[in-house]
Order: sequence, then C-alpha cells, then structure tokens
Amino acid sequence: MPLYPRIRNLREDKDLTQTQMGKILSCSQRVYSNYERGDIDIPTVTLTRIADFHKVSVDYLLGRTNNPDMNK
Repeated sequence: MPLYPRIRNLREDKDLTQTQMGKILSCSQRVYSNYERGDIDIPTVTLTRIADFHKVSVDYLLGRTNNPDMNK
C-alpha cells in the first residue's frame, strides 16, 4: 500500500492526472508520483499545499485522522 493513499484518492476524485498535480505544485510528474508512492518524503510546504488544494487537513493526508475537515 502506498504511504500516502489519500493523496492519490483525492487526486483521482478530482479526475486530475499526476502531471496536472505536478503543475499545480510546481514539480514534475515523476516527483509527484514519488510522493504518492512514498518513495520520497513530501516537504512540509508541499504537504500543506496539497492539503489546502484539496481542502483537507494535513493530519487527514497523513492518516492520523479519518476526519478530513481542516481546523478552523
């Protein structure tokens, strides 16, 4: 199982490709793919950008909670 399955699921729920997410995050498709597979650690700033883009909490992306709501 990938280290960050929720990142992939959220991307697929929006019908986005890895290439499109890479452009959104200013990285290549290969780097983004490595993030999804857990081959490389996601930098904190990038993880925050992914959470903001999908309007979920970082804890949700990391699997620390099943509640996707961001703290307000």
